Formats: sequence, C-alpha cells, structure tokens
Amino acid sequence: MIRFRLKYNAPLTLSYMLLSFLVLVLGLLINKSNNGFLYAFSVGGKLDLMDVGQWFRFFSHILGHANFGHFFQNFMILLLIGPMLEEKYGVKNLIIYILITAFVTGILQTIFFNSYLLGASGIVFMFIVLASMSNFKSGEIPLTFVLIIVIYIGNEIMLAASTHNSEISHYAHIMGGVCGTIFGFFNKK
Repeated sequence: MIRFRLKYNAPLTLSYMLLSFLVLVLGLLINKSNNGFLYAFSVGGKLDLMDVGQWFRFFSHILGHANFGHFFQNFMILLLIGPMLEEKYGVKNLIIYILITAFVTGILQTIFFNSYLLGASGIVFMFIVLASMSNFKSGEIPLTFVLIIVIYIGNEIMLAASTHNSEISHYAHIMGGVCGTIFGFFNKK
C-alpha cells in the first residue's frame, strides 16, 4: 500500500502565500466600511523617512491585496515557479531578493507617484525573470530570458505608456523585472 503525505515543499513561497492570505482575510473582515487596515499593507503618499510606519510599509505592501482576484492572480504564478526558485537560489537568497524588490518598488512608488501600491506583482515579475534565467551561464544569455523581457516587460512598458488612470502599477512590474535581471546576472549558483 502506497502512503502519501503532504509536504511543505516550498516554505518561503507557501509562508508568503499564507501571510498574504491572512492579511487579505483580516482586511476584508476589518474593513467592511473603510480601508484603514490595508493602509498598513500599502505604500505611497508623501515621503517621510522619519515615519517608522512608512518604513514598515516599504516592505509590507507586498503582503496586501485588494481582493481575492488580485491575490489569486499573483499567487498562481508564485506557486508555480516559487518551488523551483527556492531549490535553485535557496530560501535565504530569495528572502533577500524579495525584500530588496519590495523596498525598491515601495520607495519609488512614494517618490514618483501619488497613488498607493499593494500586492505581490513586483515579486511575481522578479520571480518570472529569475525563472527565465535559471540556466544562465557566464558568457551566455538564455533565449528564454530575452523573450521574457520582450514579452512581459515590453508589454508592461507599452501598457504604462498608454494607460493613464489604471489601477495596475505597471512600473512595479517593470521594477520587479529589473530586480530579477540584476539578481539573475549576479547570482550564478
């Protein structure tokens, strides 16, 4: 008789998903009439480096999601490629990559845009680009990486240029891709 057991096979990806799910559910339960709770999991507004809460939001915004659709779109991709990336780059490196990407997108959102940012989209694009570079070797550029840059990032640049009042932060997707490119080129494991 064959026995199967569930394995927590991608601890970073699964924990990230569970934390984001908890934030989403708490946000929906607490915020029946306003979005006060989600403010702690979004970033934007006026830059005030003396505000401790803003420093927290530079990182926490990647846990917040506007609704279940937003959450599922991000985590379907993260669950697909996260386990492979954890194996390839290691949990410790991925945590660093996630934190750097969150900070970069968070601080740029605050400096350059008047709107607020929340969600894992920047992390998703960073993961997508990292996955496309999974077999990167010195002196070679994987064709999958080139195609991902052209298709995904090129599309985001076109959408950002043509969409003026979108609720989607195309720049966060682009910055996630830029961060993924940098991490992929400088970490040849």
